[in-house]
Amino acid sequence: MLVRLARTALLSALLLCATPGFAARRVPPRQTSSSKQVGKSGSKTRARNAKRKPREPAQLIPTSARIREIQTALAAQGTYKGEPSGKWDDATEESMKQFQSAHGLTPSGKLDALSLQKLGLGSETAGRGAPLPVAQSSQNGDPVQQ
Repeated sequence: MLVRLARTALLSALLLCATPGFAARRVPPRQTSSSKQVGKSGSKTRARNAKRKPREPAQLIPTSARIREIQTALAAQGTYKGEPSGKWDDATEESMKQFQSAHGLTPSGKLDALSLQKLGLGSETAGRGAPLPVAQSSQNGDPVQQ
């Protein structure tokens, strides 16, 4: 009886090992703290970010020469008192607010395209929409209906 029990146990073990589901399922070994890679924290993130190109800022800070030019234009309008310094200080911000208010703009004291345009230092198209297509004319000079 003991031999029969041992033979049954051996056959059961062999059958279990031979089944496809049991053989295909392998459990990976657990990592211990000594087998983990120890490095600086965030090394993967840092390595991934190192590949990226630095982003250019959307708008650059005006140079001191440009600020001096703006201060001179504000002085010509009568809102800036003093010698142009090339630094955007409180006096420059206050004179810009006065200028913007006098010309119907939002008095923020900050540079924007419309303020520069009103000062005569900006683009002719600042704050305007994209140009519309010109209507073609017919042979006799009348505009073509579209």
